[in-house]
Amino acid sequence: MKLKRFIAVGFAWIAVFASTAQETITNKEGSAYQFEKIAHLDATPVLSQGWTGTCWSFSALSFFESELNRMGKQGTDLSEMWIVYHAYLGKAEKYIRTDGNTNFAEGGAFHDIPWVIKRYGIVPSTAFEGLNYGSDRHDHSELSAVLNGTVKGVLEARNNLSKGKGLTTSWMGAIRGVLDAYLGAVPAKVEEFKFNVDGKEYNPISYRDELGLNMDDYVSLTSFSNHPFNQKCQLAIADNWAWGDSYNVPLNDMWSAAEYALKQGYTFAWGADVSESYFDFRSSLAVVPKDKSTIRVSGRDNKNFSDAGAEKEANCFMEPVEEEVITQEMRQLAYDNKQTTDDHGMHAVGLYKDQKGTNYILIKNSWGTANDCDGYMYISEAFFKYKTINIYLHKDGISKEMKKKRRSTPTNNTERRTQR
Repeated sequence: MKLKRFIAVGFAWIAVFASTAQETITNKEGSAYQFEKIAHLDATPVLSQGWTGTCWSFSALSFFESELNRMGKQGTDLSEMWIVYHAYLGKAEKYIRTDGNTNFAEGGAFHDIPWVIKRYGIVPSTAFEGLNYGSDRHDHSELSAVLNGTVKGVLEARNNLSKGKGLTTSWMGAIRGVLDAYLGAVPAKVEEFKFNVDGKEYNPISYRDELGLNMDDYVSLTSFSNHPFNQKCQLAIADNWAWGDSYNVPLNDMWSAAEYALKQGYTFAWGADVSESYFDFRSSLAVVPKDKSTIRVSGRDNKNFSDAGAEKEANCFMEPVEEEVITQEMRQLAYDNKQTTDDHGMHAVGLYKDQKGTNYILIKNSWGTANDCDGYMYISEAFFKYKTINIYLHKDGISKEMKKKRRSTPTNNTERRTQR
């Protein structure tokens, strides 16, 4: 499996970038876009999340694999399904504790990864592939249905059949049983899960410690004016079931943070709305054209945004066009009226500009390699500013100036004391 994952794309994408001194970098065949590299960072090969809503795990682990590359531990291939298995345990507990008033679904957030790794460690993909249902492609449609039926059945039994008696001690075992059946058996004590890497035996905790990733070193940044700026907030999105914190910064600061991190050698995980007609995986491009009248869409996206989705044609995918000027107010309105939604997690690995000087983030997707850029895409600065939900990165990838703003902003408690 390890060979398949790493040789499937091979290092063809790396080879493309190695030869760009002689070749024009563009988004698709026949396109007039010409991209110039500002920064490009290492990433492990592009994978496919298959028919699942687990982009958050694929993108965040791709990010952490790049972090390990940065730390000198190249080629580490972490198990996305180990994270999915244990995140489901947390989601199930939260769902039952809140009487069904939190989200229990395939989706998740970048905060899920530290939540799992701190509690359950991590394993390589070779130790836990998560394909225990007779397929070589991830497909969680049946798993999701069975899990949803199980947690709803637990609530129904509690509410209708056994009032006053409380839950039995068996319901979490039932959740584990479903996960074991579909993803693979995991002992309740993860230290008993043994595997070998390079001839040495590990368990998920010892492997986590060997890798040396400190989950407290990572932070989420966002930019929405319904929260105070330069303070912590909790994004009110359904997939934030773990109630993870983000630092809320002004829009231009969020873009500056993304630029700064990539220039300093830090990639980041990127959560965004990808439901707009001007996000096109097949064209390896997302922009916000001022004139959207030329965009023609046929078909539709699937519910998990786990493939290329609807087919789109437009001149904005073939040549640079004038884009909308994105303001904090415009961004906020789209978030407030639910035009901007929490759709998809990806991995930002580069910074580029086109022949007109427009900036782009190069992102690694998890929809396989079925586009002209082998699974990568160029995201314009305007699209990033308009449609980003949050970014997740190492704290050392944040500038001293931004850190000073956060430290110098009084907390609500300080403000109350001052008002007295």
